[in-house]
Amino acid sequence: MGTSKTVLLTLAVLGLAAAAGAAVTVWGGLYNISATEQHTQPVYSMLETAMRQAVRLRARGIEPPKLDDERLVLRGAACFRDKCQQCHGGPGVAQDDIGKSMQPWPGPLVDARQHWNTRELYWVTKHGIKMSGMPAWEFRLAEEDLWAVVAFLERLPDLTPQQYAQATQAGVTVTSGPAVPSACGPRAATNADAQGDVRRGAKAIHQYACGTCHTIPGVTGSQPNVGPPLAGVARRAMIGGKLANTPDNMVRWLRHTREVDPQTAMPQMGVTEQDARDIAAYLATLD
Repeated sequence: MGTSKTVLLTLAVLGLAAAAGAAVTVWGGLYNISATEQHTQPVYSMLETAMRQAVRLRARGIEPPKLDDERLVLRGAACFRDKCQQCHGGPGVAQDDIGKSMQPWPGPLVDARQHWNTRELYWVTKHGIKMSGMPAWEFRLAEEDLWAVVAFLERLPDLTPQQYAQATQAGVTVTSGPAVPSACGPRAATNADAQGDVRRGAKAIHQYACGTCHTIPGVTGSQPNVGPPLAGVARRAMIGGKLANTPDNMVRWLRHTREVDPQTAMPQMGVTEQDARDIAAYLATLD
């Protein structure tokens, strides 16, 4: 019994010491968060391990489609050029300044196939990675384009710098086949749900960075004071002082802000029709 008590007491003391050390590090500002300094190796290794295990767990149930269509690969090349190259570079192409200056570095993706399987590449592309600078493309790219990027990533290790340059030029295929449009992005909704999806709207509202200016219930943030808080927005009579507070008018405000009020400081965020309906549905719950 005495030995058990000693072990428990030792563990309790060690736990308290660890908590005290963490508190001193956080509140004392001891860990240097500057991007001009590298993470310590233990911190880097811990974050990398947590990332890999989290991705593998959440990507297990994804069923990849066939990705050998040359048109899909070409579309992925165009998306990679427009959305990924600035941070990750490519064969014979350096990262832009933003990619070189981040910590940890985004790094090249020519070896991505060695570290991630197809479903994991899709999950990372779609959902992004917190605290790494890797964005989530779920609300920026159509589902087809997400898979197109993955198809190109799986082809990327086999490309020479010359082949990469050809693949990322508009209207040039990787090997053979017809040319496809180079633009990639969210598709216009052909049958948007007029009621909106509250759960998806809660996700969309932070993916459009609304919380950088507004304090929003359900959105983690640092209590910004740029725009008005959105708590109770469902009870307000007017939107932006210009429109009656109805679901359709909220969609109009979210999508065409400057058209409604050319003098407003609120920027137009490029919200799609369906995303606007979903965000409006979520805002309608904030009463």
